[in-house]
Amino acid sequence: MANYRPTQSQIYSGRGSEKEEYVHQKIRFLDLNKPCPEATTRSLAILGYACDEGVRRNQGRPGAVEGPDHIRRQWARLPFSFDALSVSDAGTIFCSDSDMESAQEMLAEKISALLTANYFPVALGGGHDIAYGHFKGIHQFLGDSYSIGIVNFDAHLDLRDPVKGANSGTPFFQISELLESHGQFFHYLCAGMRWDANSQELIERARTLKVSVVHRDQFIMSKFAEIRSQLLTFSSRVDHLYITIDMDGFASAFAPGVSAASPLGYDPDVVMACLSTLFETKKVIALDFAETNPRYDRDDQTAKLAAGLLHHICQFI
Repeated sequence: MANYRPTQSQIYSGRGSEKEEYVHQKIRFLDLNKPCPEATTRSLAILGYACDEGVRRNQGRPGAVEGPDHIRRQWARLPFSFDALSVSDAGTIFCSDSDMESAQEMLAEKISALLTANYFPVALGGGHDIAYGHFKGIHQFLGDSYSIGIVNFDAHLDLRDPVKGANSGTPFFQISELLESHGQFFHYLCAGMRWDANSQELIERARTLKVSVVHRDQFIMSKFAEIRSQLLTFSSRVDHLYITIDMDGFASAFAPGVSAASPLGYDPDVVMACLSTLFETKKVIALDFAETNPRYDRDDQTAKLAAGLLHHICQFI
């Protein structure tokens, strides 16, 4: 089963300022147990997904269940200079009794409600199983008339077949099946994929599903002109974009607190440049962060990176 709780305001604290210059002084709180009030201005809504059951099933390191609140605490302390943007916290979905599927269904329901009320959702995980629930909520909101492109910043393709049960490595294969059942095409781009992090079976599946890939050895700033061109070409084929950022794609020097760390990952600069490009298209409808694992972090470095990336995208919403 799954349950939902609104966020307590105490989690947002930081430096004081009479001019209210920080996130913790600007944040508003939504209770999605009640009808979601419609946003009348540009509005971002944080939604937590406290679940790492999918990571456990995928034989990864549990601990991402603690990710949402650690990201919130770092986000709260950052300066806020986006005058036309309203920011809200819409609470957290919790997975209990190992029932990841119920948590995903509730996530889909809440994401759809936020989109219906004109918010830009940013979901904080939690394992990368967040992607299936998040995408399902977007799809429920849009219906079958619109195409959705998925851009996944990740070392892993996460296209495992859930024949023995869904987990954090199956979300995009599940999404492909969902879209097929609706007669829609699967638009998926994975940026930062590593050869050493994916089996040959997954690489062949990506080819069969016509997945666009930017390999890790090409995912560097010196190649950004080519990356930008690929992102824009991919974006031109769809009506909307959903972005998901798996923190384990970054090199462990930048993101040590993840479910599957590696020193061979990419750096934040190339991701920030990609995010700027994707938001230029005006097609991005939602975004999430996955796999922040505070149990293995150093001085909340990974949570700080996620919070910094969240701060970066606020200028585009």
